Amino acid sequence: MRFLGLDVGDRTIGIAASDGLLLTAQGVETIRRKSLEHDLARLGELMRQYETEQLIVGLPKNMDGTQGPRCDIVRAFAGEVQSVFPSVEITFWDERLSTVAAAKSLIAADVSRAKRKKVIDKMAAVFILQGYLDSCG
Repeated sequence: MRFLGLDVGDRTIGIAASDGLLLTAQGVETIRRKSLEHDLARLGELMRQYETEQLIVGLPKNMDGTQGPRCDIVRAFAGEVQSVFPSVEITFWDERLSTVAAAKSLIAADVSRAKRKKVIDKMAAVFILQGYLDSCG
């Protein structure tokens, strides 16, 4: 079994997948959000492809650790996922600074601004999932 990591945003959902040994996370894709039905259908396809029933969802806490409106939005999306895929296990993971870390990593790798924009959410999902995997090992 593998895990999928999600970085849920208003316009995109970054997706990462673990390897079979649950040691490393790799970027999979960025879902361009169109409608809830579209988003859930694509997520379902990825869950089947990667044979997973466990999602690690980034929870965008405030810097002081409190949960604001963004957390409510992410939890609502996760609730929709749970209603469509009742057997899926959802774990929330503190994602503070995951996008910042992803951006710094891409800049260090000399990725152009245009390319960074296309992959930043997927990379943030990698940081979310890798953080979770590291905490388990």
